[in-house]
Amino acid sequence: MPCYANTNQLYDSLRVLFARIEAENTQAMETILKSGLRFCFRCSDPAAELVIDARQRPLHIHYGADNTQKPDLDIELTADTLHQILLGELSLTKAMGSKKLKPKGPIWKTTILADLFRHAKIIYPEVLREQGLV
Repeated sequence: MPCYANTNQLYDSLRVLFARIEAENTQAMETILKSGLRFCFRCSDPAAELVIDARQRPLHIHYGADNTQKPDLDIELTADTLHQILLGELSLTKAMGSKKLKPKGPIWKTTILADLFRHAKIIYPEVLREQGLV
């Protein structure tokens, strides 16, 4: 059974997660800001889009389709794959190797997200409990 029943549930969890990462560990967000890149996560099951835009300050995270600018890195994955990555059950490298995560653009740019995902592993399980998803 999928972790998320619908798109709104996924967005709600991600909003809380990123707000906490920003509040509790600004270094993760600063690393992304220094990159000046725009990442788009295109999830399926349920369908959702998450855009992390570091092309200007402050860092902007958009929940939903945002076709105003082309991303530097476009990442396709299922919501369950994102869930596993955020929990630390699946590494970015293994997700790419198994084709569960399909980047379009320079693959090396995914390394910029490592710090963000490292902090997510700490905070995300608590977010899931609060949202009643575990």
